[in-house]
Amino acid sequence: MKCLILAAGYATRLYPLTENFPKPLLEIKGKTILDWLVDDIDTLGVVDEYVVISNHKYAEHFRTWAEKKAQRVTVLDDGTDSNENRLGAVRDVQFAIDKLEVSDDVLVIAGDNVLDFSLTSFVKYAMAKNASCIMRYHEPNRARLSKSGVVVFGDDDRVLLMQEKPAEPKSEWCAPPFYYYTAEDAALVREAIADGCGIDAPGSYISWLCSRSPVYAMQMPGSRYDIGTVESYEKVKEIYKGIGQG
Repeated sequence: MKCLILAAGYATRLYPLTENFPKPLLEIKGKTILDWLVDDIDTLGVVDEYVVISNHKYAEHFRTWAEKKAQRVTVLDDGTDSNENRLGAVRDVQFAIDKLEVSDDVLVIAGDNVLDFSLTSFVKYAMAKNASCIMRYHEPNRARLSKSGVVVFGDDDRVLLMQEKPAEPKSEWCAPPFYYYTAEDAALVREAIADGCGIDAPGSYISWLCSRSPVYAMQMPGSRYDIGTVESYEKVKEIYKGIGQG
């Protein structure tokens, strides 16, 4: 299995902290955000390569970080250098699949998320389903729903509909940016883009895929901490206790 880490954003709301430094490498409790994610996933022993997809501006920072990791880490530079010419998350996934000729199952994660639960539970869930999967969490706030991926699912957790940043949310369930694609479904990303799938938000691919292939939504077993501003970053540094300590 390959783990594709989306890290090509510019985190402009966190300037000046991220003006010349990538958000996933900010430290919390002595570890970078990316270290928390990779070290946790690696405990399951099913990922044979971690692929960090960076923009050109931050690629060297990630290469320096990767050199210190015990895991096999590949850093890809998508060649973009500003928020205006970024490829978008879905095209970054396709870029990595093409560049490395990926034919395995794929775990796709946003590299700037802080979690108090282990992502290994999600990987186990997806492997048991033998299908592409996402996570979901309840969000009653309509303003937050309209800025998120919103999922509608059936009694068996199967995703019936996925909306990205909807003006009229059809449920109160959000999908965080963590995705498991079977090898067969990962091979369809190029077709989805050609078919007009949204390219900016990573959940756009699920919106396209769920009407063509089984996709399941596991309830998120903990909390995800938002770091959108310098103030929120300082707050998370104060309250975060680590994975499994929520």
